[in-house]
Amino acid sequence: MNKPQKVFVIMILAIILTALITSFLYSPQNEERKDKLKVVVTFYPLAFFAKEIGGGKVTVNQLISDNTEVHSWQPAPSDILSVDNADLILYNGAFLDNWFENDILPNIDSNNKIIIETTKGINLLENEQVSEADVHEHEELFDPHTWVSPFVAKQQAQKIFEAFLQKDPKNTDYYTERWQNLKIQFEALDLKYLSELGIAGKNVIFVTHSSFGYLASRYGFKQYGVIGVSADEQPSASAYANLVDLMIDYETYVVYINPVYADKSAQTLKNELERLSNQDVQILELYLMLGELDGLNYFEQQWKNLENLKVGLEA
Repeated sequence: MNKPQKVFVIMILAIILTALITSFLYSPQNEERKDKLKVVVTFYPLAFFAKEIGGGKVTVNQLISDNTEVHSWQPAPSDILSVDNADLILYNGAFLDNWFENDILPNIDSNNKIIIETTKGINLLENEQVSEADVHEHEELFDPHTWVSPFVAKQQAQKIFEAFLQKDPKNTDYYTERWQNLKIQFEALDLKYLSELGIAGKNVIFVTHSSFGYLASRYGFKQYGVIGVSADEQPSASAYANLVDLMIDYETYVVYINPVYADKSAQTLKNELERLSNQDVQILELYLMLGELDGLNYFEQQWKNLENLKVGLEA
């Protein structure tokens, strides 16, 4: 190919590339995306609530992949860029995703953005297993697992709804209708938990990770865990022994695990408890709702949790 031919080919390729880029930039799909509210959330429950309320009027970017440990997750530069391009930014707070406040928010332009800490103003449960003097950077003074309770999660979702109205008032009717539908689901679930666990034969559960405090507080039982509210803790031999003694005292022979993790703690408890009590011990699941799992979404996992709690609490 001689030089004039090469120049001609390059010119043709440049024209085609320009046409493709122009077509993409001005395509109906791209124009539609430009009209949508750009929402960035830290993790699954907030993404679920935002999609349920926002529907076709929003795009939701979830930073942390489903069923990933939230406490210790670290953002990449692309995550900071994604947040910087958002209209609405949602995070849990309560020191769950404190990396968001420390590593992302200081590095973005917050002008023309609404930033919502969804647990702000909510009554947080204190972590009873530590004193303030023992806490590193106060990360474990409070239980951050607010979304596990439908009663508290509804309050978080309402903050998202109100943020949508503030940022995109022209679609108020659309968001309001969808919020009312979501609110009904929360309230039906809350009522079912109250009615069915309110007549339970027992009032304690035993878990491998103490992340169900908001459920326990709302629905009248107490949790005992191999480890506390922080998923980074390592269980001790004394923790196992104490828990086994308590389970024998309460004549409770059900251990709850988070199905995301292959948890050896539950099997250790089961083996020791069966050895000392001569009772059969069940291992049941309590979902932490960190992502879709077993084909179940946020609400479906909540309903499954209720079924399993009724077994351990003899409701």
